[in-house]
Amino acid sequence: MAVRHAIQSGTCLITLDNPPVNVIGRAVRQGLLAALDAAEAAGVERVIVTGAGAAFSAGADATEFDGPPQPPHLPDLLVRLERLPSIAAINGTALGGGVEIALACRMRIAAPSVMLGLPEVTLGVVPGAGGTQRLPRIAGLAAAADLISEGRRFDAAEALRLGIIDAVADDPLAAALAVPEGDMDRHLAACDRPAPAADPAAIAAARARADKRARGQVAPQAAFDLVAATAEVPLAEGLTLERARFLDLRAGPQARALRHVFFAERAAAARARRFAVPPAPVASAIVVGGGTMGAGIAYALDGAGIAVTLVEADTAAADRARANIGRLFDDAVKRGKATAVEAEAGRARIAVAVGYGALPQADIAIEAVFENLAVKRQVFAALDSALPDSAILATNTSYLDPNAIFEGIRAPERCVGLHFFSPAHVMKLVEIVRAAGTSQATLATAFGLAARLGKLPVEAGVCDGFIGNRILTRYRQTCDVMLIEGALPWQVDRAMEAFGMAMGPYAVQDLSGLDIAFANRQRKNLRAALGVRYIPIADRMVEDLGRLGRKSGAGWYDHSEGAAPRPAPAVTPLIEAASVEASITRRVFDDAEIVDRALAAMIDEGARILGEGIARRPADIDLVMVHGYGFPRWRGGPMHHADGLGLGAVASRIRRFAVQDPLSWPAPDFIERLAAVGRTLADLDRDER
Repeated sequence: MAVRHAIQSGTCLITLDNPPVNVIGRAVRQGLLAALDAAEAAGVERVIVTGAGAAFSAGADATEFDGPPQPPHLPDLLVRLERLPSIAAINGTALGGGVEIALACRMRIAAPSVMLGLPEVTLGVVPGAGGTQRLPRIAGLAAAADLISEGRRFDAAEALRLGIIDAVADDPLAAALAVPEGDMDRHLAACDRPAPAADPAAIAAARARADKRARGQVAPQAAFDLVAATAEVPLAEGLTLERARFLDLRAGPQARALRHVFFAERAAAARARRFAVPPAPVASAIVVGGGTMGAGIAYALDGAGIAVTLVEADTAAADRARANIGRLFDDAVKRGKATAVEAEAGRARIAVAVGYGALPQADIAIEAVFENLAVKRQVFAALDSALPDSAILATNTSYLDPNAIFEGIRAPERCVGLHFFSPAHVMKLVEIVRAAGTSQATLATAFGLAARLGKLPVEAGVCDGFIGNRILTRYRQTCDVMLIEGALPWQVDRAMEAFGMAMGPYAVQDLSGLDIAFANRQRKNLRAALGVRYIPIADRMVEDLGRLGRKSGAGWYDHSEGAAPRPAPAVTPLIEAASVEASITRRVFDDAEIVDRALAAMIDEGARILGEGIARRPADIDLVMVHGYGFPRWRGGPMHHADGLGLGAVASRIRRFAVQDPLSWPAPDFIERLAAVGRTLADLDRDER
């Protein structure tokens, strides 16, 4: 049974029991209905709601959101619960609808370790069962506006301070049973409390914060409207408004996109369990290279309880590695993530070695040196000699061919790519690259390690740039073509940021350094490459102007300390000269065309990656672009976006671009094949489940 109820000594105990986290699907709602019917029929003196297992309730079952609402409806049930003398015994995590159940009770008692939250805006909706209406009456309008619009989790101590819960107890159920009968009368249900005082200043301030944090998203602003309405309308009217807005948003494109990403993340996190062999335990690791990336990887491994030895080539490099590690621990102290004592202990835990002569035995070795094939091959030759065949060997390369890197290594089945994103201790995404010899056991262990590190793993095959950097290269190339045809960098950035990208492509290049992409283009020798439309502008930025981005104070933009980047006057003549040299008459681009071309390039390259088997699922491509490259989560990623546009329309758009520029736009065969048989990219995701 999804809900159990028992009546004894005037108390109806309702237990949510829908493992693993008591999500509120139709069966739970039906169980609540039966429990409320029984409680009302028995005329009980008290109703206590609690959860089975480690959770109170993690909220609504989002798998139901794509269909029409099915009765009984949670808002109707909570109106009935609110009229009963009820206590929420919050034994574990309470999110979304779980919090709304608790808010409908007169009293709320939580365990000290409980985490609560109303995260609905992260799925593109608002609380739909009273959260926006009851929370302001219980905790005040300003607190409710912040908590609901941010969708963040908060602990029992904060909930107690805000008045959201009434007490903290190690055993909330025992505490609820022990509440004297007279005490219940002192606690008013939300429906019996006065409306909160209007606070337009707090709402305006929260709106401004949401504009920066959730630019382009409609759900946070809808939540503000509903929270503000609690000061003006009766509860019953507010609940009606809330429900209507919830259902409207639930059917909208942003909510569909956010659900897509949510379920894609769950599927990626569960990937390790789908291999025929379980992940091998990883207790010790070696990281080669103590620069920014290597130090971040070592720090992340240490944080997961893995013994780490960081290897450098000489004493000076080892000293720099220690300093890099130290800065990460110092930053943790500044951010309140660690005490000074904990940071000092962390520095001491991570050993730094010079050379490979006396390395400890390890379960995995991760190479994080610079992108040079010969250097990486030397590293793995040394590791191959120093470590047993049981040790997994992993390269963090961003572009290079892992098969070439691992050539000649004993036991190639233990070799794999682990492409962390910078900063490695912060970014969640890891591309797990299967080389030609990589075994299923090695892949399983790589996925298990990623999960232990709190990362989001996506499997990729071998190609230049794997999934993310390959799409990024095509995206940048397409934008560079628009530059030589008439656009300017800041116009492209503005258009892409208005679409929702975290940063435009040229602002990103300034941040990362123009020399990084320059070195990759030199490696590929694009000037001499066949079948590629070579655009010289970005290379000349480095070669002729020496503009490397923020690190040099000058890139596509001019940079100065404490000031916002400014469009660089020196860049426009360079771009215009390249157009003249190519005999191109520059023209005006509008923002819509810029976005259309850039997105078509991402979608087309993603489709080619799928067709070649580099990515297993379209959703994996979406995860890479959302988590690694700033694609707006609320648009679902380029593959999801393509389905929204219609694959036939996307193919027609690419064909139109190809007429003007056949070198940049080969035929979209994979997309056209899907469109011809009426299939979508989402269908391919379902095929892989």
